[in-house]
Amino acid sequence: MNTQVEQVDGRQHQPGAVGANVYLFISFVMTVAWFPLVMALLSASFGTLVVWVGFPLLILTMMLIRGYARVERRLVYASLGCYVPDPYRPVPSGLVGVFKGRFTDPATWRDLLYLVLLLPVSVVSFVWMVAFWSVGLGFATLPIWYRWVDGGVMLFGDVRGASYLVNSFDDTLIPAVVGVLLLCLALVTTKWVGQVRGRLARALLGPSKAMLLAAEAAHLQASRARGVDAAEAERRRIERDLHDGAQQRLVAVAMGLGRAKSKMERDPEAAKALIEEAHADAKQAVAELRDLARGIYPAVLGDRGLDAALSSLAAKSPVPVDVQVEDGLSSGNRPPAAVESTAYFTVAESLTNVAKYADASQAAVRVFREGAKVVVEITDNGVGGAATQRGGGLAGLADRAATIDGVLTVVSPIGGPTVIRADLPCEW
Repeated sequence: MNTQVEQVDGRQHQPGAVGANVYLFISFVMTVAWFPLVMALLSASFGTLVVWVGFPLLILTMMLIRGYARVERRLVYASLGCYVPDPYRPVPSGLVGVFKGRFTDPATWRDLLYLVLLLPVSVVSFVWMVAFWSVGLGFATLPIWYRWVDGGVMLFGDVRGASYLVNSFDDTLIPAVVGVLLLCLALVTTKWVGQVRGRLARALLGPSKAMLLAAEAAHLQASRARGVDAAEAERRRIERDLHDGAQQRLVAVAMGLGRAKSKMERDPEAAKALIEEAHADAKQAVAELRDLARGIYPAVLGDRGLDAALSSLAAKSPVPVDVQVEDGLSSGNRPPAAVESTAYFTVAESLTNVAKYADASQAAVRVFREGAKVVVEITDNGVGGAATQRGGGLAGLADRAATIDGVLTVVSPIGGPTVIRADLPCEW
């Protein structure tokens, strides 16, 4: 199960009337065709288990059950806009492993329960849809077609006679109004039925709460591990930069001052030159320490917030960048420092990649609140093809986001555009 997709696409959608009607019709036809076949095979397979013939037949039946569930999930998503992820466990290899894996997987039996429950639900939903739409459409269009019916139209009545007979245009007005009301009621109720059906599919065909909790725990465990690795890599980088940069400069300063001290009385000019060299090395060491500190946490970010910090990054970018930061994220109720730092470096690395590889003419940065999250989106109109390869810059950003239980997603088809989105949890 793709937990990241579940987080991004698991939102509830309001189905449209057309999509709901299409779903109710196709689901009815599919359920009526599939139910007797599955029930017949299930009865035959359990009845022949004693002679071992039932085992391959039961595997075939479980494949059909899962096949129906997969088609139903795709249909629910395509027509109702409700995403239902696959909840199945990995299937072991070998015939025995396949049988045992599918037979003991609770998702298989939940699929069967859904099929059993859906038969009466589909019949009632289909009858409801046909009755409301056909009667409503017939009544609403009665002023148009009543004149072509010889002897008038009897709407209500029995063998003893008509209680409402349509013979003139005036007689059609009341049924037409009723038909319009029925169409409005059909529109509302069909969308409501589609929404209920989508929730039913999510409840039985999607992952259970236990599976979601297990997936979330696994995701958090992986995030913690990646966060520890990222922190260790950052520590080694800072240590290496200090050792190879500022530390060497300071050692050179100390050695130069020592040599100048020994030559101060014997050769003042040489001592002066050594002091000037040590002074230059000291200034270079200060600049390297400043750059190192800026790489850990930029001063402008701490002083002025995200808007100013990201605007400074955009000003340095060779590609024109439009920056939009939601009001309040840079002043007032600002996010925690860890969230601000992650957002800053996500934008910095992304804009660097845009300048180096994207061949883009325009980029945009949006930072906004979404529930209990701060969302950072970086888009460009470049050539696309970006991916979170192991050891790459985007993978490093994903690791940095994982340290605060955030999620980084990259959508970058060949030919562009590229969208990099970081969802960073934030307690307000």
